[in-house]
Amino acid sequence: MANKEMKTYSLAEMKDKYIGKIGTKERNEYEYELRMDVLGRMIKTARQERNLTQEQLGELVGVQKSQISKLESSTNSATIDTIFKVFRALKADINFNVKIKNEYLQLA
Repeated sequence: MANKEMKTYSLAEMKDKYIGKIGTKERNEYEYELRMDVLGRMIKTARQERNLTQEQLGELVGVQKSQISKLESSTNSATIDTIFKVFRALKADINFNVKIKNEYLQLA
């Protein structure tokens, strides 16, 4: 029996093949949803580490418990203002990196 070497693919190659190339509508939507999912998990983890319920965090931020639940489960998009308020209420730092024409800007 001949020894066949199995071809391996990088994650980037798999994304290109099954989701779409960078810059396509499908790929942009996928990347956005992925970032929102990660953000939601970060909010939930920080809230739980502070021993806060969704309702308590909502009161600190000035939104309903359902809004916090939606943020944590990534079922809706949030404004930057709301995200800042949530992390401020959690006493957590948040940083954004913005890339403009190969230059990085940092918001803190």
